[in-house]
Amino acid sequence: MSAQERLTPEGFLIPQPHPQFEFPRDHGSHPRYKIEWWYVTGHLFTKEGRRFGYQATFFRQSAPPSPAQDQFPLFGHRQLYMALTDVASGTFLQQELLNRDGWNAGASTETLDLRQGDWFLRLSDSDSNRLQLRGGIRARVRFDLDLTPAKPLTVFGRDGVSRKAADPAAVSHYLTFTRLDTRGTLHLDEKSFEVTGHSWMDHEISSSQLGEGQSGWDWASLQLNDGREIMAYRMRRRDGTTDAHSTLAWVDQEGGLTHHGPDQFKWSAQGRWTSPATGAAYPLPARIETVDPASGEKAAFDLVPLVANQELTGGVGGIAYWEGACRVLDANGREVGSAYVELTGCAGDFASRFH
Repeated sequence: MSAQERLTPEGFLIPQPHPQFEFPRDHGSHPRYKIEWWYVTGHLFTKEGRRFGYQATFFRQSAPPSPAQDQFPLFGHRQLYMALTDVASGTFLQQELLNRDGWNAGASTETLDLRQGDWFLRLSDSDSNRLQLRGGIRARVRFDLDLTPAKPLTVFGRDGVSRKAADPAAVSHYLTFTRLDTRGTLHLDEKSFEVTGHSWMDHEISSSQLGEGQSGWDWASLQLNDGREIMAYRMRRRDGTTDAHSTLAWVDQEGGLTHHGPDQFKWSAQGRWTSPATGAAYPLPARIETVDPASGEKAAFDLVPLVANQELTGGVGGIAYWEGACRVLDANGREVGSAYVELTGCAGDFASRFH
């Protein structure tokens, strides 16, 4: 990327409009920005119809720039969140890892090539943008998945920048493969399954994600059965209101993008689930109401968890949040797609990590 540089007080780059992305390089790491993550979620099925949801997030945070980095340019840390939802048994398995850069964790600055412990996410074919994801959750789960984009890369936001708050620094470059054809092998306990399905991959590059007065966000990725996708985030303010920089975006069957502002959609709770581990109350199920750009008609989608308890309890990072696989139901209760939902700031101060 090349754009006029602006820096945070700590010396990190702030994403600027009209970036000139260069791939595969910009699928890789950007250590001059403070925070960055590569986030993969999906819904997997065996040929017998058994269903799983999965999540793998590789999170990078840089230390403040300093002369010492001339000698130790990789100083910083990597965090990995991983989870598997087994719908048949109602089981949610999770693990978090935290490593310094070096022998046990790293991220290429030339292409997508991330590793942490025995997990990795890499670009295996730059022509097709085919990805390979591999890893495990303790001794119980192993993934080995191939992911091939069914659509072009989507860049969310205006002029290449996704804004999260009024603060000019609260922005990101937000790159997404909204639908990846997925196949591979899943090992759970003593059983192995050949699985197929669809995945979603976000790559966000930023130095600050929240602004003054914000407490967290509600986020969702919907993959509809008609071949379209929706991405939505509601930035929540501490007074309970919705921030004016909240966004919903439709992606059509060919990859065309339509953005809606907060006056064009509504996110509301349809119930509450209270975590037995942290006591946090999460607004679930959730409903999104908006306007379908294809028809101009109102549309409503209920996001119903496949399993209620899909909370990552913050054993390493110290901050719990809910991240889980959901069904998407229309206004008539028909299942019309699959979703992943992320709810932050319900179990303590989430904002400090993203300033």
